[in-house]
Amino acid sequence: MPVCLFLPQNEPPVTTDSSKTVYLLDSHGLVFQMFHGLPPMNAPDGRPTNAVFGVTRAIMDLYDHGAQYLLAIFDAPGPTFRDVLDETYKAHRDPPPEDLIAQEPLIAQVLEAMRVPVLKLPGYEADDIIATISAAATARGYDVVLCTSDKDCRQLLGPNVTIRNLRKGVTLDVDGLKADWGIRPDQVVDYQTLVGDSADNVKGLPGCGPKTAGKWLQEYDTLDNLKANVDKLGGPKLRESFKNAIADGSLELCRTLVKLRTDVPIALDWDGWKRRDWDGQRLLELFQEFDFRGYANRVRKTLASSGAAKNAEVLAEAGLEPAPVEPVPEIKKPRPGERSLFDAMEDDNPFDAPPPAAKTPKLKTDWHTTAHLVNTPELFQGFLVALKQQKRFAVDLETTSLAPIGAAIVGLAFGWQAGEAYYLALRGPAGSTLLNPADTLLSLKPILEDATIRKVNQNIKYDSLVFRANGINLRGVVGDSMTAHYLLNAGERSHSLDDLTLRYFGHRKIPTVELLGKGKKQITMDAVPVEKVCEYACEDADAAWRLVQALEAELDLQPALRKLYDELEIPLIEVLAEMEYNGVLLDTTMLAALNVEMGSTLDTLEKQAHKLAGQLFNLASPKQLREILFDRMKLPIQKRTGTTNEPSTDQETLENLAAMGHELPKLLMQHRQVAKLKGTYVEALPALVNPISGRLHTSFNQTVTTTGRLSSSDPNLQNIPARTEQGQQIRKAFVAQPGWAILTADYSQIELRFLAHFSADENLRQAFIDDRDVHTLVAAQVFGVPEASVTKDQRGTAKTTNFGVIYGISATGLSMQLSIDRKTAARFIDDYFAKYPKVLDYQDTLLANARKSGLVSTIRGRQRKFDPTAIRPHSRYEQRNQAEREAINMEIQGSAADLMKVAMLNVYRVLQAKKLRTKMLLSVHDEMVFEVPTEEIADVEKLVRHEMTTAMTLSVPLKVDVAVGQNWLDGEEVA
Repeated sequence: MPVCLFLPQNEPPVTTDSSKTVYLLDSHGLVFQMFHGLPPMNAPDGRPTNAVFGVTRAIMDLYDHGAQYLLAIFDAPGPTFRDVLDETYKAHRDPPPEDLIAQEPLIAQVLEAMRVPVLKLPGYEADDIIATISAAATARGYDVVLCTSDKDCRQLLGPNVTIRNLRKGVTLDVDGLKADWGIRPDQVVDYQTLVGDSADNVKGLPGCGPKTAGKWLQEYDTLDNLKANVDKLGGPKLRESFKNAIADGSLELCRTLVKLRTDVPIALDWDGWKRRDWDGQRLLELFQEFDFRGYANRVRKTLASSGAAKNAEVLAEAGLEPAPVEPVPEIKKPRPGERSLFDAMEDDNPFDAPPPAAKTPKLKTDWHTTAHLVNTPELFQGFLVALKQQKRFAVDLETTSLAPIGAAIVGLAFGWQAGEAYYLALRGPAGSTLLNPADTLLSLKPILEDATIRKVNQNIKYDSLVFRANGINLRGVVGDSMTAHYLLNAGERSHSLDDLTLRYFGHRKIPTVELLGKGKKQITMDAVPVEKVCEYACEDADAAWRLVQALEAELDLQPALRKLYDELEIPLIEVLAEMEYNGVLLDTTMLAALNVEMGSTLDTLEKQAHKLAGQLFNLASPKQLREILFDRMKLPIQKRTGTTNEPSTDQETLENLAAMGHELPKLLMQHRQVAKLKGTYVEALPALVNPISGRLHTSFNQTVTTTGRLSSSDPNLQNIPARTEQGQQIRKAFVAQPGWAILTADYSQIELRFLAHFSADENLRQAFIDDRDVHTLVAAQVFGVPEASVTKDQRGTAKTTNFGVIYGISATGLSMQLSIDRKTAARFIDDYFAKYPKVLDYQDTLLANARKSGLVSTIRGRQRKFDPTAIRPHSRYEQRNQAEREAINMEIQGSAADLMKVAMLNVYRVLQAKKLRTKMLLSVHDEMVFEVPTEEIADVEKLVRHEMTTAMTLSVPLKVDVAVGQNWLDGEEVA
């Protein structure tokens, strides 16, 4: 019997479009296109989702075109009649990647929720079902759009049948076929019989290419006529080949294999196949799981615009209001925007919109904030009396800028009970009644600096920095809703106040754009009428107060996370604010000279590239690079782009070509690297120096990475390369003030030490206990040579493998990193695990536990959730999928992050207790950077080394490399 999955029952069809157009999806083809065409994406629980994302987008776009009939056609598992006819049919195909297979059930859930009928039939291919339905549809007078890239379907083209390539956005009709192949649709089967189909392992006629086949059919019209006139065709060799193919039946077999069946015994349910309303509630749940925020917002708009009563009920049950026309931006301190995955999505970026409602139970409350405007001395005195009675409150600032150093305070909002808040107006439009800024802050200073009075807010680090710049050291910070939600949901992309208020209370906050506008017409907060700012600011403070209460209640249910929150993450906010406030000095003169030097280097590399190519071209133009590399130089195509299907010229492609020994790709990589350093750092950093402090102030992000590691932005100092010579020169520009020095303290091989600790591998442990070079040791043991005989290349290979194992590296990944063939890489990994079997045992145990619990935890209890079904019960290291690799990485890298944060907090507290002048400047991965007065160097070196090496107790010793110098690069190591 035919299988028709997810067909909605007993629901009236949507009658939004009177046209009769049938869209038939070649679903497997679409999934493959999206999987290989989009960059990797993951749900918060680690499951890969790029194919799900792309397929969802394609279906939504088709619905936007008014598709009344949209059917998803799949191949059924098992052999088809073609496999019976030819056992070599498609036999050459590799099994699909694990990360693609993992997404198939997710796509099925999306299709079910979108009410898309899914058709498959054992014994037949999807193309046969497509052909059958297409023929039936045209017989009824319908238009048919075949959504496929499979050339077999060209035989179905006709006056009412077109082919749409969803990835390329290109439509093919009868005229297009004529222009491309020079034939009619009814000649396609004969054409493919002659040419063959390498994708399906259909051989065709040996020696007959597309041009010959097209020419023959134009002259003789059909394959049967060609057979009758075989003696008139081609040269002797080709004629002999043709005769043999006729005699042995191979040509007729090819024709049977390529011809699509139009008589598949599948029930045609035109009424049941008509478009239905989406199951909005289910889609919102799925998009929450996948973190597809833009799609969720689109569902809300669809539901909100529908007149169906069930859609109104869905919104009410989800605790949602109709989505506004304008996407809601993040209220303050937004994360940098993420790049669109499709060119066509630039105006509809899914990451810009708020996330859908979470599964988190919403607090049953009617949202209302009573906003008290405090803008006269009398009102302020009454407010101050009430504030002094509070032991805990939320405080939120409204400012003129997102950059805390130099931002002016427009007003302060306070809240200490749900539904009520106070706004102290300090700045506003001319004619506004306002408080005196200096007097107000002076009166608030003792309360804000009292560590026994507890303060909370959303992203309170920002407020702390603004206060610091205005002479107030905020003390007593005990809660932050953004940090709390991050600990509970580390895999999610957004922890903004707007998103969380919507999620937990079903309340959509006043969007910032409503007050400030956008683009060239955007104003600053001090230009907004005070009454409007009051309402907005009080809502912020009230939301932060309520969210902290709700989220901390969730943390109370997980004692390890609550302890991490109270003892590490919240106290660390003060440390990060201190480092951001301190900033770092830049030698801008040195950077200017380096900029000139890099410009000269780029000119030289460009000339060399032109010489190798034999012509002038723009090194930054993908189109011209494709023409040079693949059309002119005939280099092998490595992969194709996801949007245009053109040969890719990305970094991975150039690395592969360079590894094959091609000089131009290697030179292009060098040019790109220098150009990136020049533009991203050498030219950009001086412009970011704060004119008030004269220093560079980065922002340390505590709630971005899934493992707990810090990241930085504006600028990102985590990615300054330390291995290349020019990358090192950039570090040289980070200098100390006169009479001071730069001191760096870097954990030695900390992640490998955690690997030794968790795996309990005796060889790894002993290497660290004996303070031996672990990379040399591993190389000696794997290559079977004495340590003294290990070469530089062997040590480099061992080092790459050591760190690759932490990230669950595959043989393919290792082969690319080491520029060796995959078999050699696989053999090296096999040898590694043979020598260190406990490492593999540790990984297998970790994955088994993750599959059982859905969690991976760090040494301090930090957690990341994983979908248990994404962790396979018999996973092999040769074919780890994305979720498995991330699970393996989480415990080690997350534990290293825990250690680093503990060490930072301990060092900061000792520096404060000893009242030393030394400044903490930066934290970059496993390294801390300080600016130290000359007279404090000896003491600070000892205390930093002590606090870092005693921050945790592992089964292997912790080691810290300390260096001192006038800049970040040229420090001399302190033994």
